[in-house]
Amino acid sequence: MIETLDIKTTKTQHSRLAETDFDNLPFGKHFADHMFVADYADGEWKNFEIVPYGPIDMSPAISALHYGQAFFEGMKAYKHADGTVTIFRPDKNAKRFNKSAERLCMPELPEDIFVQSIAALVDLDRDWVPSQANHALYIRPFMFATDPYLGVTPSATYKFMVLICPVGPYFSKTLRVKIEDYYTRAAEGGMGYAKAAGNYGAGMLPAKKAVEEGFDQLIWTDGKEHAYIEEMGAANAMFVLDGKVITPSTRDTILDGVTRDTVLALAREWGYPVEERRVSVAEIIDGAKNGKLQDAFGAGTAATIAPVGSITYDGEEYFLSDPKTREFSQRVLKELDAIKYGAKADTHGWNYVV
Repeated sequence: MIETLDIKTTKTQHSRLAETDFDNLPFGKHFADHMFVADYADGEWKNFEIVPYGPIDMSPAISALHYGQAFFEGMKAYKHADGTVTIFRPDKNAKRFNKSAERLCMPELPEDIFVQSIAALVDLDRDWVPSQANHALYIRPFMFATDPYLGVTPSATYKFMVLICPVGPYFSKTLRVKIEDYYTRAAEGGMGYAKAAGNYGAGMLPAKKAVEEGFDQLIWTDGKEHAYIEEMGAANAMFVLDGKVITPSTRDTILDGVTRDTVLALAREWGYPVEERRVSVAEIIDGAKNGKLQDAFGAGTAATIAPVGSITYDGEEYFLSDPKTREFSQRVLKELDAIKYGAKADTHGWNYVV
């Protein structure tokens, strides 16, 4: 355990804060003034620095570019009415960060270093945390291999970085989704549970095809039979079917989402029956047909709670109820917002105060 991380800080000479339009914040395009950087070499993490946001020097031969040793995390910081800034459940992201590192044969980062580095960066750029409703400071920690060597072997050196950017809502409408029955996001024995960069690269072509067909997101299915629901493109898939909160159980093809875990904790606390299990495409489509599918939404850090308005499968589109009338997802969204923005007491200890 590191009591206080020794971070060298170099402040920017020209803040871009006044030039940023906080009423127009497309997701992931406006970055705060600083970023965090650390290096791994000789078996240890070192050179902890906060520096002005900008380009970094690297060899074109680094193994991350050629062999895919790269992954990331995502979380958000929120501003309360009294000016307090909090980060939502960074301890959960720290644990998942190290799961990804292990799967990609990369060094783990001590959880206290992960949390302290993020908190220090957010603290320095706390004026970048938006104060509007449904806005937040998105936090992107990531690690990549840096050995300048064209050999298929784990790198001996790595870089850990953190970027932060003010953001508005990720989705601004009810989603029209399609159940994917050909392309595969992840296979058993693979790295679908890790936030590996390559996982997202593999999903871009089918997602692009879906958008061209008029859909907002895909619902991925298993790689063997395409008979079971796995994830949505940018979130975990969650349903209320015949009064039960149902979501695919986490496995090596499914990301263990922080928002997913939070939603399930609230559901159990409120007394809803909860089922984490394999969820078949057939039961979801049958539920959409017979009216037993009462709710469907994506749960994720970027999306928070993203309501699904219709589900298309095998060329047939099934329309669900108006999201505003849905009891469960509306209650969850209001509860999460109240906790994150400090309007309600955080009895779970989810808010990390910066």
